[in-house]
Amino acid sequence: MTEVPTASSKELATLAGGCFWCLEAVFDQVNGVESVESGYMGGGRPNPTYEAVCSGTTGHAEVVQVTFDPTRISYREILEIFFSIHDPTTLNRQGNDVGTQYRSAIFYHSEDQKTVADATIATLTDQKIFDRPIVTQVSEATTFYVAEPYHQEYFVRNPSQPYCAYLIGPKVAKFRQHFLNKLKT
Repeated sequence: MTEVPTASSKELATLAGGCFWCLEAVFDQVNGVESVESGYMGGGRPNPTYEAVCSGTTGHAEVVQVTFDPTRISYREILEIFFSIHDPTTLNRQGNDVGTQYRSAIFYHSEDQKTVADATIATLTDQKIFDRPIVTQVSEATTFYVAEPYHQEYFVRNPSQPYCAYLIGPKVAKFRQHFLNKLKT
């Protein structure tokens, strides 16, 4: 018999790895993930807009806030997926997306999450998984601002849009290939 998790057993993971559309498209498909919201974190201006964040003047990163059931997927597994779907070695950029809003960052919600994040980065570094040093910031979570409605489920609603077809689609395919056992059924 499968135990039904209670609302109190849910956890949050807040991650920045370039465009939030890419991260959301992958994490929406992960077994154990209850919901994914695109938004902004890590800046100084309250209630930032997409345009303000893109200007680079607010200090916010594009993030996804992932609500997950830790009895079905661990925080470390969430981070393993995260590190496989973006380049954590490029400072303030992912591909052609350049600016501090596209930085690689983990915003932890507890000391346990910080410990797991630091250990995961240390393991990836020791194993020389990447050719260059990991520049992912590990910072305490601050206020999460939900992005505008048109950003939510962007890939699902716009799969033929060129950015989605040429950039997000391949990331989703890579995830599906490498993490087949983590897919929602």
